[in-house]
Amino acid sequence: MLSDFVALNRAVIISGTRARVAGRSPSGPNELELENGIPLFLDQLAEALRLKETTDATDNEQISRSAGRHGHDLLRMGLTIGQVVHDYGDVCQTITALAVEQRVPISTEDFQTLNLCLDDAIAEAVTEFSRVRESKIAAEETERLGFLAHEQRNLLNAAMLAYEMIKTGRVAVAGSTGLVLGRSLLGLRDLVDRSLTDVRLDAGIERLELICVAELVDEIEIGASLHAQVRRQRFAATSVDRTVTIEGDRQIVSAAVSNLLQNAFKFTRTGGAVSLTVRATPDRVLFEVEDECGGLPPGKPEDLFRSFRQHGDARTGLGLGLSICRKAAAASHGELHVRDLPGKGCVFTLDLPRKPPPPLLVVGGDKDRSRAADAPPAAGLLPALTRS
Repeated sequence: MLSDFVALNRAVIISGTRARVAGRSPSGPNELELENGIPLFLDQLAEALRLKETTDATDNEQISRSAGRHGHDLLRMGLTIGQVVHDYGDVCQTITALAVEQRVPISTEDFQTLNLCLDDAIAEAVTEFSRVRESKIAAEETERLGFLAHEQRNLLNAAMLAYEMIKTGRVAVAGSTGLVLGRSLLGLRDLVDRSLTDVRLDAGIERLELICVAELVDEIEIGASLHAQVRRQRFAATSVDRTVTIEGDRQIVSAAVSNLLQNAFKFTRTGGAVSLTVRATPDRVLFEVEDECGGLPPGKPEDLFRSFRQHGDARTGLGLGLSICRKAAAASHGELHVRDLPGKGCVFTLDLPRKPPPPLLVVGGDKDRSRAADAPPAAGLLPALTRS
């Protein structure tokens, strides 16, 4: 009987399933997949088949409950619903292939029961997986809104307290209290900019245009210089050849570079230096932001790019900045990298594709025009010259 066959060949079926998973997964079989739900599914399948053979009934309820737990555990372990569907299919194929190999006949009733149990298991796993996933998404959105409201309240409270002190006339606007007010207002502006950019990225809203990198850096430098002044830090940006252009959504690209700078200012000590260096090759444009944070914390650099993750002693903000930068890089067909400078700081690099400039490029006023075709082609890296 098929029930005895499944029970007796349990280890062989699991081994065969492992081989099938390895065959369809380039990275090899995932032990979490095989050790969690598959063995339990086999045990309960054998029981269902045995019950069907003796009482003409099928214990689908027990298999459904197990599959539901499997779907829940898969999500908790970071696996996908596609994996559980394929796993159950691999079990079915392994059983039938092994039966053929050992010349064990499978009756029509047993085969129907096998497919029914498989169908119920997949349906319940998918249902539970979807339910838990939606619940997780709702919880994340609630957490996100909570973080946003909390950070807004903190910045507003600081700004209002500083304003009340200045209003009394006992402190000067140019003093420390004025710096608190300025820092709070800058924080609110950055918070709104980050939130709007994050929404646009998630919604897939893009307004592509050809962007002159020199003009973009000029715009970003204004806000960065103000940040440095408020935080009593030094800031320097490089000169950029005005023929260097990229294609993308100006707001998204600007937000990505600005967030890298804000992150650099946040973790750089008072009196420290932050720099923005732009380098161009014939086909790439690299925005490099170097800080003096002391070096990256222990752990994987990839963890820095996760939402709501904060590192170091500075715990202000939502932890969204670097996550937004990564999404912005992907939306612009680029990449985001980080390089550690142990004992000094680190360098974040936004790497974007370079695009040819328009046929007619304005260099100065209306009378000062030069054709991009006349501009010398970029050869290697352009020199990074710090503005005085």
